[in-house]
Amino acid sequence: MDALAKIKSLYSRSIQVKLLLAFLVTTALLLCMNIFMYGNTNRMLSSIDKVYAENISLNEISDTLEKVQLSMTAYLNTRSSDAMEDYYRYYQDYNNMIYELSDDISENELLLTERDIRNMSESYLALTNLAIDGKRGSNIEKYRTRYEEAERLYKYLQTMITNLNNERFKVNAENYKILSDGLRIIEVINIISLFVIGVLNMIIVVILTDSITRPLRSLADAAEIVADGNFEIEMVKVTSKDEVGVVTKAFNQMVINIREYIERLRANMETERAMKEKELLMEAHLKDAKLKYLQAQINPHFLFNTLNAGAQLAMMEDAEKTYTYVQRVADFFRYNINKDQDEVTLREEISLVDTYIYILNVRFAGDIHFSKEVDESLLDVKLPGMTLQPIVENSVNYGIRNIDREGHIELKVYRQDDTVCISIKDNGIGIEQEVIDRIMTGHFHANEEETDSNGVGLDNVINRLKLYFGEDDVLNIISEGKDKGTETIIYVQNNAG
Repeated sequence: MDALAKIKSLYSRSIQVKLLLAFLVTTALLLCMNIFMYGNTNRMLSSIDKVYAENISLNEISDTLEKVQLSMTAYLNTRSSDAMEDYYRYYQDYNNMIYELSDDISENELLLTERDIRNMSESYLALTNLAIDGKRGSNIEKYRTRYEEAERLYKYLQTMITNLNNERFKVNAENYKILSDGLRIIEVINIISLFVIGVLNMIIVVILTDSITRPLRSLADAAEIVADGNFEIEMVKVTSKDEVGVVTKAFNQMVINIREYIERLRANMETERAMKEKELLMEAHLKDAKLKYLQAQINPHFLFNTLNAGAQLAMMEDAEKTYTYVQRVADFFRYNINKDQDEVTLREEISLVDTYIYILNVRFAGDIHFSKEVDESLLDVKLPGMTLQPIVENSVNYGIRNIDREGHIELKVYRQDDTVCISIKDNGIGIEQEVIDRIMTGHFHANEEETDSNGVGLDNVINRLKLYFGEDDVLNIISEGKDKGTETIIYVQNNAG
């Protein structure tokens, strides 16, 4: 009964105290369990690590013995100081290792074998020293005899070490199996313990959080009704003195305030709706006026009929060049008006560039030198209309128009991996990197009144390419500096025919 009373008393405490208590209890249980699991597992793993330590030691002894033999042989063959230095280093390492082997007389065969290896190794090292001394004293018979005896002893030692290692491995394998089985038992115990602690934690958390979630559920149900637009609800009952109780009181007051606000809002709704309708009507009239103003600026049919009449007149007067020029101008303007926002092929865009260059060369007496290098298999690539001509126009107006040398513009279309690249390069005055950065970020706007522009700026081209392909890296501007020209490259991804 006392425990139940203490649990009920939690309902009047603050949320912070309730959550802190739940956290401390569950954390303490998990911490104790983890310490227990860590201790047992660590002891088992330490035992497992020691199982094969003797095998590792025997492998190291075998490797060092081989190094002693090889370094001795190397010195006998070469008499080099490096070989002698290696020999004495490995000699010392091996000597230290064998003195860690057992020297006790025992009934255990493995310990007896260790004692034999130790004694035989001492004899072997003595023979290697004699062979080295014989070589240093140029006593050929002495060092040859000692070397042959040492070599026989070396082979026998390696065989004994290998056999001992194998026997040790068999014993250790049995010990490892016993330890592994024990570790698996500990794992099962740990899992069961964790499950039990988890259930206990769930019970504790449910009891401690019920005082928080129960009034919150009532508040959430009322809030859901209010969210659906129904403010005519019964006020939520306040059942606790904690933060949830404070929020519940505030919620009830909020509902009352919203009811009053809605009444005031309804009173003003009709007036605002009438004002909004008038505003929308004025905007519609303004847009209609702007459209009519733009249409009044130029009538496309009148422009085409006028240019066609001029072309017919030039043909009747046998002015073939004038006829061709007027016809090209009509084609150019027709493309500008009809294709400005359409999807077109690269073939159509290049044709428009050819027409544009032709018109410029008529105007400027052939000063615009233009060349193309186009992969014909890529001409069906799709892109937005009026993409290439504005770039060529920039190359003319801001690149080669006012240079003293012969201006040249080169158009290339090629494939690079899975990307179709469209390059427009001039040999003009170039562009500073600061200006390139402003163009690419949309912060540069040229004065179109000073040039013969069609009104489609480079920033417009960049924005349309980004929208069309849904990518940001669609265009790059490259210029190495003043009087080194400019190259603009368009990248078309996954659109090559």
